[in-house]
Amino acid sequence: MNEAQLREYEKLLRARMQELSQRLEEIADDLEEPPDPDAEERATERESDEVLESLGQAGLLEIKQIQAALERIRDGEYGVCVTCGEPIATERLDVVPHTPFCRDCA
Repeated sequence: MNEAQLREYEKLLRARMQELSQRLEEIADDLEEPPDPDAEERATERESDEVLESLGQAGLLEIKQIQAALERIRDGEYGVCVTCGEPIATERLDVVPHTPFCRDCA
């Protein structure tokens, strides 16, 4: 992988991390809103809160994966499968730029 490709993936990863961070802030703000006094509305809000919490957990996991990918870029190991050591296809990195695995090991 050449330097230009590497920088492009780094740019994509950083942009995605920024997007996720903003979304997590919005989720946190939504979860901090006081509950509706109406019991029926509260039940609906609780279901919504559970969905938001799940989205938040998924976002945190993706941020950790992105941070790990950025570390691999820094260490010169990006684009190489952490399991088998084979190069990860650029087509796969284009779809999931934070993946640490080649198609066979995923």
